[in-house]
Amino acid sequence: MPLRLNPTFREHLAGADRALIGMWSCTGSPLVTEIAAGSGLDWLLIDGEHSANTLDSLQVQLQAVAAYPITPLVRVPWNDPVTIKQVLDIGAQNLIVPMISSADEARAAVAATRYPPAGIRGVGSALARSARWNRVEGYLLEAAQHVSLTVQIETSAGVAAAAEIAAVDGVDAVFVGPSDLSASMGLLGQQTHPDVVAAVEHVFAAVAAAGKPVGVNAFDPIAADGYIAAGASFVAVGADVALLARASEALAKRFLPAPASGPAVSY
Repeated sequence: MPLRLNPTFREHLAGADRALIGMWSCTGSPLVTEIAAGSGLDWLLIDGEHSANTLDSLQVQLQAVAAYPITPLVRVPWNDPVTIKQVLDIGAQNLIVPMISSADEARAAVAATRYPPAGIRGVGSALARSARWNRVEGYLLEAAQHVSLTVQIETSAGVAAAAEIAAVDGVDAVFVGPSDLSASMGLLGQQTHPDVVAAVEHVFAAVAAAGKPVGVNAFDPIAADGYIAAGASFVAVGADVALLARASEALAKRFLPAPASGPAVSY
């Protein structure tokens, strides 16, 4: 019997009646990623941009997540067709491409996910997990149906071009990154600054007008609630590394005596 692949993030967004809630997986550990996969959240983003993940570690994590009813996404480190080809071939069906600031950059990302003549993706389905080594019947002709592409707007230029980016055929969703966006606006580290929030909501309106889903990164629960109320289709509300950092700090604060005041010591 031919194998079937899972529904894409595009399909999950289309069938949702509420904002889909997800988190980041950044440790590179398949065990930690598997723990997060069993959380009950809607989606899990395995990061290839700001983590030590490699193709090998990404593939193992995708295999670990496959046993759970959660939708995995992979963020590639850059809008690079070679990297996109490789990440697709190891079996990622749902990609996030960062730092998209123009419609031309969005079109380039789309082309990298499509086989010719629609795009430039190299053909290696017989060798790759994407088609389960050609066990997925009709994969070559239907590959675009098995892949969803989310582009990430993270700059002032991207905000200005949001409507044009969202209108690109093959862009399934737009994800806003307030961290880099705040830096682009001269407000480094101020993700919840009113000007940054206004820029995010401008993107929301532009993408919604184009008929596409829009999401945002918001680890602050109050900010996340605000963005959901503003119409976000999907929100990332935490990350494995951040959860571990804050929880371990809370343990230290609860059970250890306060450190004595004195001169700082460097190591």
